[in-house]
Amino acid sequence: MSGSHFLDWIMLAVSLFNAVLLLWLGLTVLLNAKPHTWGIWLAGGGLLSGAAFFFIHSVILGLGFAYVNWTANFWWYSGWIPVILAPFAWYVLMLWYAGFWEGERSPVYQRHRPWLWLLAALIALMIGAFLFANPLPSFGQMAHLDLGSGLALFGVPILILVYPPFILACIGLSLDALLRPGPTMRVMGQLARRRARPWLAAASGLLLLVSLLVSGFVAWLALSGRTATPSLGLAFAVGWLDLAISTLIGVSILLTGQAIITYEVFTDKTLPRQGLNRLWRWTVVLGAASSLAFSFGVIARLPSIYLTVLCAAILVGLLAWLGRRSYRERQEFIHALRPFLSSALPDPIQARSEVEAPSPPAQAPFEALCAEVLGARWACLTPARALAPLFGPALAYPESAPPCSIAPDEWLRGTGPDTLYLPLEGDGWGIPLWNARGLCGILLLGEKVDGGLYSQEEMETARSAGERLVELQANLEISRRLADLQRRQLAESRVLDRQARRALHDDVLPRLHAVLLELSASAVAQESPQALETLAEVHHQVSDLLHDLPAPGAPEVQRLGLVGALRQALGQEFDGVFDRVNWEIAPEARARLPGLPPVQGEVLYFACREAIRNAALHARHANPDLPLELLIGVQWRDGLELTIQDNGSGVAQDDRSQAGGHGLALHSTLLAVIGGSLALSSEAGRYTRVRLWLPDWESGSPAW
Repeated sequence: MSGSHFLDWIMLAVSLFNAVLLLWLGLTVLLNAKPHTWGIWLAGGGLLSGAAFFFIHSVILGLGFAYVNWTANFWWYSGWIPVILAPFAWYVLMLWYAGFWEGERSPVYQRHRPWLWLLAALIALMIGAFLFANPLPSFGQMAHLDLGSGLALFGVPILILVYPPFILACIGLSLDALLRPGPTMRVMGQLARRRARPWLAAASGLLLLVSLLVSGFVAWLALSGRTATPSLGLAFAVGWLDLAISTLIGVSILLTGQAIITYEVFTDKTLPRQGLNRLWRWTVVLGAASSLAFSFGVIARLPSIYLTVLCAAILVGLLAWLGRRSYRERQEFIHALRPFLSSALPDPIQARSEVEAPSPPAQAPFEALCAEVLGARWACLTPARALAPLFGPALAYPESAPPCSIAPDEWLRGTGPDTLYLPLEGDGWGIPLWNARGLCGILLLGEKVDGGLYSQEEMETARSAGERLVELQANLEISRRLADLQRRQLAESRVLDRQARRALHDDVLPRLHAVLLELSASAVAQESPQALETLAEVHHQVSDLLHDLPAPGAPEVQRLGLVGALRQALGQEFDGVFDRVNWEIAPEARARLPGLPPVQGEVLYFACREAIRNAALHARHANPDLPLELLIGVQWRDGLELTIQDNGSGVAQDDRSQAGGHGLALHSTLLAVIGGSLALSSEAGRYTRVRLWLPDWESGSPAW
């Protein structure tokens, strides 16, 4: 080819390397993009056309300029088709990426519309001339610098003369579109455009340099091509020029690949994938190693068996190396996750409710997730719906970060479990968290410490970890409350047992003994009225003791229904406590109540009974003479909602957490277990309202 085996080897290696990278990038864009828009097809098709050109270029280099027959002419003419299409495809691709088709009022649309039509007409003329007017000499004529045949001007083929200004215009206009883009309608398109712009601008700059070199070579052909004669020195110079152009194109391919893989700019995906980035790095290594080996075998004219053995050895070695790298990356990932996975949560049985932990149990694994796994600058984990009262305050990373001000239910309205992330205003992401009962929280992530974008795998890891943390802390709180309830019941049982023993031992038994002695000394019991009075006092004491015992079990909610059981409790246990009781039952709720499952019905009954008991005990605290009214409302709002409201003293904001003692906290826990929720609201001096909500038990999954 050039007379230098080393130069020929490097030329062929660079050409094969470019072909491999372009082929992988083109197939990656087409196979990974969803949905396939015309811009995706254009991006993938442009990359594949570049790969086709470099494969043809490699074939021509491998055959050599001395090999002249019909196959060489076939590859020569075939290679010009992607050469003509590639610059225009790059220009149209940059226009699409810069928002040319986002709207006719876009500045980039106004600037580039006439140029687009002009270049489209020019490329149509070049392809038409190429197909019908034979504007190029044959491969053998070009090898001998015979440019006279074909459609020529001043002894140079018109196609060769027109191509340099065409490629200069395409690349120059691409740079203008990149540096001054229009608005974008794609999700987080502005962020991805800003991050990927330096890579694409650098690639366009290198392609502009390539077009200048091509233009200079064409000018040299026009000026001295008719007088120059083929020689080794000329072939050597053309070889170095070819190597320089191929190397510049190869660097631009690497830059474009970095933008495609790191930011997925041509796949319409918002976030890149970490695995795809690793595959890109491995493809670069594989392409470089295989291109050097194969081109060496071709230049050295090795027998085919040697090339086959060399190919097998390289592939096996690279597979072994990739396996080792994959294992190491897996180990590093597991090591980063170990603090999160192995963080020991406190034992709810051993922990006393009176002793508050210095930080929430999930704070340590949450910090490990944000710092070690995700590398986030800041993050916030906020619970939602039934788990909110169990989870407690939102977690923040770092702990000094401001609290989250986003309400998950409102912000995520209209989304579902298929929504992996939503963009925040500025650089940030919101990740909805779901469990078997529906929405359970939201994880907000700020930008990464290194300024990069989160990968798809990191987002999925963050979502799974956030869901686990919310459920872990909520389950821990449920266990703590149940353990605390058990301890209180045991303590109350001991106290009651001691009181009963003391009353029986110190009061009842001595008096009974005295009565027995007095009756035994008397002939007729009627003659001892004092004994009868003593027995009456004993009876009164026993009655008081029985009155202090725990209340009897709940009425049969399944037999009477939820509303019937509450009416019975108001008529018996709370008879005369309230001056007036108002019932508001919506027709839809009344129609659905008969289908309420027994377990859910009993949990709701006990929670309502606790709210009514609190109203009976505390509503007249500030005003004993207040006419006390109770409102019980039953509505259907994406589930069964019960409202219990009194017109009593209310609860001050600072005492809201103490309202109802441990009773409402316990019933809030039990409601969360069956998927419901309990919310307390109050205004001092006006009212106290308890809302209980239970999801639709017929749908099988919570609705919005």
